[in-house]
Amino acid sequence: MTERELIEEYYRRFNRGDWAGMCALLAPDVVHDLNQGAREAGRPTFRAFLDRMARSYKEQLRDIAIMTGEGGRAAAEYVVEGQYLATDEGLPPATGQRYTLPGGAFFEIESGAIRRVTNYYNLETWLAMVRGRS
Repeated sequence: MTERELIEEYYRRFNRGDWAGMCALLAPDVVHDLNQGAREAGRPTFRAFLDRMARSYKEQLRDIAIMTGEGGRAAAEYVVEGQYLATDEGLPPATGQRYTLPGGAFFEIESGAIRRVTNYYNLETWLAMVRGRS
């Protein structure tokens, strides 16, 4: 699988909610840089993150643009269509609010597996949307 195909498959599995399939594309010691948060490591930790996210959010990505370059690097830009289902710790109360916002990710790929995922979206924009001030 090419680097582009790997990232395309990663997002296909995300949109299907196939967390086990997503994790199968990751290196065992994958590094995950959370948006405006901590760095986590390992497939089990990444899977726990996906499970937590699935409890609070229902999301689909559209208009995915993937860019690949030399040295095992890739990036993706997309639009997140989501719904805030259950209150996530430290965030405003969830009441089923819907949101649409741009996001992106950077990847390191090694030996056919995703070695690092760094996600980004504008948290202040998302907070304004779920608070009804978009």
